[in-house]
Amino acid sequence: MSDPRLALDLALTIRHDGRGGVADDLDTLDGLTHWVHERRGLFGDASGGESWTADEQGLEAVRSLRAAVRALFAYAVRPGEPSSADAGRLLPFEEALGRLNAAAAAVPTVPRLDWAQDRDPVAHDHSADGTAEGNALPAALARAAIGFLAGPDRTALRACHAPRCVRYFIKEHHRQEWCKPSCGNRARVARHHERHRTT
Repeated sequence: MSDPRLALDLALTIRHDGRGGVADDLDTLDGLTHWVHERRGLFGDASGGESWTADEQGLEAVRSLRAAVRALFAYAVRPGEPSSADAGRLLPFEEALGRLNAAAAAVPTVPRLDWAQDRDPVAHDHSADGTAEGNALPAALARAAIGFLAGPDRTALRACHAPRCVRYFIKEHHRQEWCKPSCGNRARVARHHERHRTT
């Protein structure tokens, strides 16, 4: 079964580039290949093994799904503001929901239990009919997003509004305002400069 954390990981492939712009970790086939290989254990069989490499169709499908996930994340953080990377170009809610559900349905799956003798048992989704291999990755990501959005972490989802940050994060403490300490530092510095500029 797809790990719901993959949904947040997918959304975070859009990030601040460190120079005032936005970077896309999935802007090339190599980028998607590397991203999948870094998370191989979270995908079950959807990543196709160690030799898996992205193709143009898969890259387009994953990027399309990411746009849907980020739109649904923006909806989930309401009444708060969405990430600044999304504010002006969000998919309409119904279109995002339709994309997500269509991607999840593209590969019918059945659960399978894997249990190595020296490890704990693990459940994985496997293609029910062995077909649609090219759709396996987007389908696994879509199911992870469905699990995330229907699960308890959705209510703790926030957009980071530190200067230049475009990330979503899970609020783990009632005082947490930013996705990471460096964003908190940037926000405090920006507030300090703003106060001194207006006085």
